[in-house]
Amino acid sequence: MSHPGRGHGHGHSHNLSEIPAVLSPLARWFVIATLSAIGVGVVVGAVVLWPSDGEHSIPMQFRSADGGSIQTVDAHVVDTQRADCLNPLTGTVQDGAEFQLPGASPTGPCIAATVQLDDGDDRGRHTLLEIPTNRAQSGSEPGALAPSADQLDQPQAGQPTLAVGDKIRLSVVPGPDGNTRYTFFDYQRTVSTIIWALLFVGAVVLVAAWRGLRSIIGLVFAFLVLGIFTLPAILDGKSPVAVAVVSSAAILFVVLYLAHGISLRTSSALLGTLMSLVLAGVLSWLSIETMHITGLSGDQTVNLQVYQSSISISGLLLAGFIIGTLGVLNDVTITQASAAFELAAAGEPTRLATFRAAMRVGRDHIASTVYTLVFAYAGSALPLLLLFSVAQQPFGSLVTTDAIAVELARSFVGGIAIALSVPLTTVIAAALTRPAGATPAGPGSEPPPPPPAPTATPRPGGRHARPDL
Repeated sequence: MSHPGRGHGHGHSHNLSEIPAVLSPLARWFVIATLSAIGVGVVVGAVVLWPSDGEHSIPMQFRSADGGSIQTVDAHVVDTQRADCLNPLTGTVQDGAEFQLPGASPTGPCIAATVQLDDGDDRGRHTLLEIPTNRAQSGSEPGALAPSADQLDQPQAGQPTLAVGDKIRLSVVPGPDGNTRYTFFDYQRTVSTIIWALLFVGAVVLVAAWRGLRSIIGLVFAFLVLGIFTLPAILDGKSPVAVAVVSSAAILFVVLYLAHGISLRTSSALLGTLMSLVLAGVLSWLSIETMHITGLSGDQTVNLQVYQSSISISGLLLAGFIIGTLGVLNDVTITQASAAFELAAAGEPTRLATFRAAMRVGRDHIASTVYTLVFAYAGSALPLLLLFSVAQQPFGSLVTTDAIAVELARSFVGGIAIALSVPLTTVIAAALTRPAGATPAGPGSEPPPPPPAPTATPRPGGRHARPDL
């Protein structure tokens, strides 16, 4: 077979090796145009859905006696003793740390914790917290097991276990007589949270260097989007699904390009993730509709419906599904895009060969990621599973309750979205690569003649193609 020389640059050859020269520019411009259109849509959506500064009613558990939000102060425990319950001094404030404790004894039914206030109007003064133990229980539900001797001295369920030196937060309760009282609100976690955050950042930056730091910055941006736009917009009555889609797309644009740089490789992963996210949204809607999931099994959802009746609970559930798939889809798609580009650079002769090789990597990734996804959801529902395990109900009835069905639906939708995102992203990435057998498109460029023997063929930039076996 004869091949035209350079002097016949305008000749037309119809063999299949010309396809790669045409495919890459078309795929490149298609990806750029599509992402540009999506980016404009995200900006327009953010403007339309941007939340107002309206006031919202405060749920009962976060409302103070005067109708406002709960005010808290920092404090620390200076002493604990066992005594009788219903001490009238509980929650009151005094200068000294010595409170009268009727019935003080090592087996008293309540734990009386003396606490020193560290800020607020009563800074430096002391208050008394009363924590009932299991000894203070007047009875138990029929069929419930009686507490053991060790359990008798433990705080009742839902009560904190306080020790001297513990740093806590107290809620301020204005009294009708003008005297302020204090009750336990939560533990202080500021210092420990900062320490763990620094360890997390340090580990990521130490291993991933500059790219790891950029991913941390992207993570901060994601939380800013959720705090400044997503949550206020949903509370403002905007469609939770629309808000979730706009928020997710905005996060993906910034996080992916910031962590992995602006390139065709990142763009292919971004487009694959966005398309998979739309697919996950459709699957989530179908699962919620067909499984008749209400999302009302959680106390938080019920409280939200009571105090923010304008919010669609089904829409909120769907938005949670969409945002929940962000991280796992991002992980899969960027891996597939990188695999396709690296395989093409390593010598895969065609885009089809690149796709097949990358899919072999993707199949392993799908298997491991699906396990990760399912076990993550199972871990979050572990207390509920333990509670249901002693309910003496058929297993089929337990796993189809609303609370468990939510976690199952998330696992199913996430698993399907992961499985389909692999070939989807791999196709996009393979179309953008320039394998060893491809030639750059341009005026007068034609495919080089095939080598007479299975020897390496030079590529632009000094690389060599894999021998044509």
